Amino acid sequence: QVELVESGGGLVQAGGSLRLSCVARGATFIRYAMGWFRQAPGKEREFVASIPCTGDSTRYADSVKDRFTISRDNAKNTVLLQMNSLQPEDTAVYSCAGEFDGRGSSRPIQYAYWGQGTQVTVSS
Repeated sequence: QVELVESGGGLVQAGGSLRLSCVARGATFIRYAMGWFRQAPGKEREFVASIPCTGDSTRYADSVKDRFTISRDNAKNTVLLQMNSLQPEDTAVYSCAGEFDGRGSSRPIQYAYWGQGTQVTVSS
């Protein structure tokens, strides 16, 4: 059983930064591409960023490109999401997800394992 545990969410003013962390337990972490998704109240879950098993590339949603950075540390079974220049429209529950032997799809259905999510709230 794979367990993903996120941390690092919170309340921040517009223009501020947060760093989200996701630790994987019970998994061969290097076999999983990792993604971050978010869901705002009343909206569908949307792709934020992803990184393949090797970490040799990254993918971002247009809405976060040049503001967010995804990275992974395979030695620590951890994937990070550095979020800068946060805006109120970034407010959502952010979840990390694992895609076995994947390349970091933007489609939630490709991910078999999900964390419980962490709330990010950006005030104006």
